[in-house]
Order: sequence, then structure tokens, then C-alpha cells
Amino acid sequence: MKNRRLTALIDLLDDPDTTVYEMVEKELLKESDQIIPVLEEKWESSYDSGYQERIENIIQNLQFNETRNLMDKWLMADSDERELLIGFLTVDRFQYPDLNPLNIQLKIENIRKKIWLELNNSLTLLEKTTILNHFLYHVYEFEINQKNINSPQNCFLNQLLDTKLGNPVSMAILYTIIARQLELPAQFINFPKNPLVGIVDPKLARRVHGTSVESDVLFYINPSNKGSITSIKEIEYHLKTNNYLPVHQYSEPKSDVYFIQLLLETLEASYDAVNLSEKKKRVRKLLELF
Repeated sequence: MKNRRLTALIDLLDDPDTTVYEMVEKELLKESDQIIPVLEEKWESSYDSGYQERIENIIQNLQFNETRNLMDKWLMADSDERELLIGFLTVDRFQYPDLNPLNIQLKIENIRKKIWLELNNSLTLLEKTTILNHFLYHVYEFEINQKNINSPQNCFLNQLLDTKLGNPVSMAILYTIIARQLELPAQFINFPKNPLVGIVDPKLARRVHGTSVESDVLFYINPSNKGSITSIKEIEYHLKTNNYLPVHQYSEPKSDVYFIQLLLETLEASYDAVNLSEKKKRVRKLLELF
């Protein structure tokens, strides 16, 4: 949109006629979020609270539209090009549209590098996982936010990295991202009420479990309990005892898309718990893309 027409439309936002406002709003929302700086400039130069409120609403809608477009683009990407970290950052963008993703990536890289220095090729997957657990839970002190488990902030990566507090889903995603960057074959496991991370290696799994077990998961990690490691027999026993059937539905790897969908569902429930109905509705619109 040319600057002159854009300025003219923005100036019409203070028109008392709601029909005019709705027409202008519709036209502005056809644009990308690149027009936001112009809207912000108009907001800063105005003393009309009604005019400012209308500009704020349009900015929020433009930011949400961009977040939805980015999420749709992530979902449409080929699975081998769909990075879990990008999906997590897109969820962050819902609440923090001005967030610089490079700052987040740098923080994760610093964690990865510190752990990587302690690893070598002679270590087993179990030994590497134990070192990863030591750093995440004893050096960096990540933990579940038990005091405020329903806080929406638990769902955002930037908050998790800053406060070291998250919920079971966000913690499992962060764990998986860092594990993969350390070349550990980590996959999401939709264990009931408490997501797990599975270390998946078909050849090793056959050697360890024998041919009678039809799972490629070598062992399971509970990111919500300081990375405690569990065997497949313990997982299957728990699922059968509590009548979670079929067992493979809760013990075998799920896709990264499922990971992010569950994070958004958790965010939706969090907004519901703190009575933020408008944000809940917008998260529902993101979930409709899945």
C-alpha cells in the first residue's frame, strides 16, 4: 500500500461513523505487519484515547495474522525441514510479537555448547543423557512451575529460558530441542498427563530388548522429574495397570506437529484458567490450522 493512501486510511480511524471505521479496518488488515511502524507513529502523536485504542486493536490483529501465517507455513513445510525450535518460537510470537528469535537461539546455543564440551564419542546414549540431565537440572536448574502451573507464561520459550520455570509440555519440548542439537535421537512420547521424551535407536533397541519387543525406543526420559530415566517394561506396566490402551498410543513417538499442538492446547487451557477469554479464542484459531 502506498504511503499516501495508508496515511489517509489511518487518519479515518477516528471517524465517529462505525461503518467507516469497519471499512478502514478491513482494508488495513489486508496488509502485512510491515505497516505497524506507521500505525505506532500515529498512536504516539495522538492524544485521542479512542483513536489510540482503534490503532492498538489493528496492530494486535496484524500481529496475530502474521503469527497465524507463520504457523501455517511451519505446518506446511516438509517434515525434514520443519524445525521444532521454529514451531516453539512461533508460539512465543503469539504473546511476544517483537521478540528477537536470534536472542533465544543464542541462549540455547550457549547451553548446548556447555554440555557438548562434556561429551565424547565413547559415551553411550545413556551416559550422554545423564550428562544432559545434570546440566539442565543441576547446573541451569530448570524445573516445573508447581506454584503456578496454570500460568500462560509457562508455555513460552523465552520465559522458560529466563525464569527456568515451565510446564510439562514446554519442558519436554526444550529438552528435545537441546537433546537433538547434541545429536541424541530424541522423540516426543505422549505419556498420559506427563509428556516423556524417548531415545529412539532401532538397532540398539533390538539388541537391548530382544526381538519380542516391537519398540524402537531404547529408554524414556521424564523432563518433569529432573530427567529421570525409565525402561520400556516400567512404562508398559504403568499403562496396562492404569488401563491406558492400546499401550503403543502412549509409549511410541509422536510427531513434532503433535508436540506444538499439545503446547497450544496447554496454552489455551492456561488462558481459560486465568479468564483471558479473548486470548483463548485466538489460540483456538491457531489450533484450527492443525
